[in-house]
Amino acid sequence: MTQMKERAALTTSTPTAATGGDVLVDVMRRHGITHAFGVISIHNLPLVEAVSRELTFVEVRHEAAAVNAADAFSRVSGGVGVALTSTGTGAGNAAGSMLEALTAGSRVLHITGQVESEWIGSGRGVIHEVPAQLDMLTAISKSATRVAAASDAARTLEDAIAQILTAPHGPVSVEWPTDLQYLARPVDQGEHGDGVPTPTRPPADDELAAAADLLKQARRPLLWLGGGAAGAGSELRELAHQVGAGVITSNSGRAVVPEDDVLVIGNFASTPQGASLLEDADLLLSVGTHFRSNETKTYSLRLPQQHIQVDVDPSAIGRVYAASIGVRGDARDVVTELLTRTAGVSADDTWVERVRGVRRAVREDLREYIGGDAEGCAELRAQLPRESVVARDVTIPSSQWGNRLLEMYSRETNVFPLGGGIGQGLAMGIGAAVARPSVPTVVIAGDGGLAVHLGELASLRGTGTPCVVLVFNDGGYGVLRNMQAANDMRRSGVDLWTPDFEALASAMDMPYWRAGPPGTFGPALRAAIEVGAPALVEVDVAAVQPAPGAFTPPVHIPQHGGDA
Repeated sequence: MTQMKERAALTTSTPTAATGGDVLVDVMRRHGITHAFGVISIHNLPLVEAVSRELTFVEVRHEAAAVNAADAFSRVSGGVGVALTSTGTGAGNAAGSMLEALTAGSRVLHITGQVESEWIGSGRGVIHEVPAQLDMLTAISKSATRVAAASDAARTLEDAIAQILTAPHGPVSVEWPTDLQYLARPVDQGEHGDGVPTPTRPPADDELAAAADLLKQARRPLLWLGGGAAGAGSELRELAHQVGAGVITSNSGRAVVPEDDVLVIGNFASTPQGASLLEDADLLLSVGTHFRSNETKTYSLRLPQQHIQVDVDPSAIGRVYAASIGVRGDARDVVTELLTRTAGVSADDTWVERVRGVRRAVREDLREYIGGDAEGCAELRAQLPRESVVARDVTIPSSQWGNRLLEMYSRETNVFPLGGGIGQGLAMGIGAAVARPSVPTVVIAGDGGLAVHLGELASLRGTGTPCVVLVFNDGGYGVLRNMQAANDMRRSGVDLWTPDFEALASAMDMPYWRAGPPGTFGPALRAAIEVGAPALVEVDVAAVQPAPGAFTPPVHIPQHGGDA
């Protein structure tokens, strides 16, 4: 009873004086931002206190997880994700996840502490002091800045949000000295903007006219959609059907057009059938894609000679593959214009049937190759609502079929580490589940990747969100095993001591099921989803039958051609 009274007294205590945390809350509210993810520290106490009091603060165990969760929250919600970390080591811990957000162009506001303003750069050894922290943040962010005065906090935050929202999007870091966190107050803030992004330049008429002329002449067109095509999904779908174009995507561009559309081939460009279709096409219209190495067979895929490339970033046009016509502009603006200018174009029925045939063939081939994993893929799609997010870590099931065969219907449900960093999927699942609590979220991870941040299972359990963690357990790093075997390398560093996941789930107070043999995946998944709270399903990879074909990452290894 005494403890209950003490807790009640704490929750009904007199409100603290206004601080920079209240400035942060005001800025978040102006932009409809409701959540922040982070690790509390002596260098961010005022910020965490205010967000926890006025909005929703989601506690995680590691700064990298805070940024990953904020990143996924942004991708799923369509808004800005906020991550609060400590200074020095804490800011350094967040670096890898900031690089993921930068690679993905995610809208993340990373606020990290800084030592008291009078000691910055003094080299005195102030606790958590790090040399050139702002330089580090600049290297891992779209931009980075510092709160220079207590009365300047709101302006700094608003300018950061404007940067985040200006295309091409990306994460921005703000370091906030601890003393200025306490001294800043909403009533003392000077003039500040309202976080309005810089408008995107309208596409040039001559570029649009030239692109439309090529589209009208094409008889065998293809679209290649990347993450930059997000926001133009309905227009791109209409354009594809208007001109009879097959739709190829990068992993990031998956489900910009729903993948159950008959013209969507998807993330299969590097397959033999996809490569053959590209060679036979007479025009490629690429929108917001960077033609990454693992999706182009290390840039060896041959594209049609006629190539229209659309991107908001002019430096991206022609950077990897030559473009016959480059159109700079927002994807929706450009595609809307192209729709108008190609009205009346009739699709080539023979080419459309070819596209549909390739769509079927690549899926049938992969489904056969993955053997017993096809059961898990099918059960996931059958049991999850269309709106459910599947957050995938870097692991064999994710890379082999989760990135291609597992059908997606809207881009925000496709969450994965675009930069390829292992161990980020669980924290991304936390952010996704918090952003979309009305439907179950699923995390696909391997035993090796999950172990990178096992503590985040506790963070997930603390949210209480409906999230099923699928752990595909092969006792180590299966992807690297396959790579070593395929290249006659010595097997090393890939066979890991693996936790008892049933005992681990029990320690986390999470329900647990084991699957693997035929017929076991579906019931386990169904039971886990029905919990409506965090649950863990372990898949014994060795028990999956028929055994899936080996997955080897598409990494180029140079070979000696003779004497050096």
